[in-house]
Amino acid sequence: MPASRPGSKTLRRVVTGLVAAAFALGGAAAATPPRHIMSINLCTDDLLLDLVPPDRIASVTYMARSPSYSYLQAEAARVPINHALAEEVLAENPDLVLAGTYTGMATRLLIKKVGTRLVDVPPANTFDEIRAATRLVAHAVGEDARGEELIGRMGAKLQALAMTKPKYTIRVAAWDGAGGVPGRGTLFDAILTAAGGINIASASGEADARFGIERLLIARPDVLLYGAGERTTPALRTDADQHPILLHTFGARRITYPEVLYGCGAPESADAAMALRASLLHAMHAPMGARQ
Repeated sequence: MPASRPGSKTLRRVVTGLVAAAFALGGAAAATPPRHIMSINLCTDDLLLDLVPPDRIASVTYMARSPSYSYLQAEAARVPINHALAEEVLAENPDLVLAGTYTGMATRLLIKKVGTRLVDVPPANTFDEIRAATRLVAHAVGEDARGEELIGRMGAKLQALAMTKPKYTIRVAAWDGAGGVPGRGTLFDAILTAAGGINIASASGEADARFGIERLLIARPDVLLYGAGERTTPALRTDADQHPILLHTFGARRITYPEVLYGCGAPESADAAMALRASLLHAMHAPMGARQ
């Protein structure tokens, strides 16, 4: 065999080293947390704003800036917004897109076609599902430790609520004036249960139960809840809730809760449960039938 040319082994070692370095850099790049993240779902908006600073957010949905839909509207005001449109994905060129499982098919197909990383986050209607969704998003954005911190805080609040659960029964109906009452399997049901109340609508096994005034009076809950459109300005929104029979029957046991905290399951849902516990205890000190 012909003798090897001088330096050939050295050259092979150099080439091998360069290839190994390239693979190492490629692996490091893949492990680098995304720096330009786009959320096209309201619930992923809230998780994203909880987990990363504004300079890593390409945009969140326009609803995140509304106090009627998001409890993080101040944080959302610091980042750009989108309308979950396919063309916006092209224009923003994110390195990660967070979407809900009901995101529009056209936008989803485009994201996949252009090769942008897409993470679908299912809705969270229980605290276990909130933990799972938080961990999913935290891992996707490279903030696992931050995610565990949020979950830990949530767990501590839930544990405190469980240890101080009222010894008496508090039967509750969340009535919207039009007859709709959130039932079993809803985020409202999970928050109310953590707060120490019993959802009278959960007995039907349905997520959306129907209660007219007559059925409501027959069920006779201890407390009647009304959803308020904005966290900072709770208000009774319908005419039906001013019915003389309801005013006479429930009186000061008619309280509002901020719907904005009940739309998307997030670590802050534990805060909603703590606030609801305080409202329920306050309402239970009022006699049935007393006017406000």
